Amino acid sequence: MDEKSRYEQGMKVRREVLGDAHVDRAIERTSEFTADFQDLITRYAWGEIWSRPGLSRQLRSMLTVAMMVALNREEEFRMHVKAALNNGVTPEQIKEVLLQTAIYCGVPAANHAFKIANEVIGKS
Repeated sequence: MDEKSRYEQGMKVRREVLGDAHVDRAIERTSEFTADFQDLITRYAWGEIWSRPGLSRQLRSMLTVAMMVALNREEEFRMHVKAALNNGVTPEQIKEVLLQTAIYCGVPAANHAFKIANEVIGKS
């Protein structure tokens, strides 16, 4: 796949997972300084990794949610809880992922994640 095709595939998947409104906001906020980064994540995170056939989008979402808890990345966690719901992950499955993170990432991290996920799920 050439870079143009990878970008187009990435943008398609990015929009499907995160929603048009989120992607449109990200594009609108892109500056000369951040343009290369936006291009990179579109081509490689979305066009290469999220487009691979080896894992379902639901599983990719659940893994990403758990990793965002482990890394304590609140903004990305919130975004990926919404994306998980968009990808068909149920609130019950998100709860199970967060219970798993309590053991492997720590209770304080999971406690904060439950708070945020509850807010996101309540708005959905």
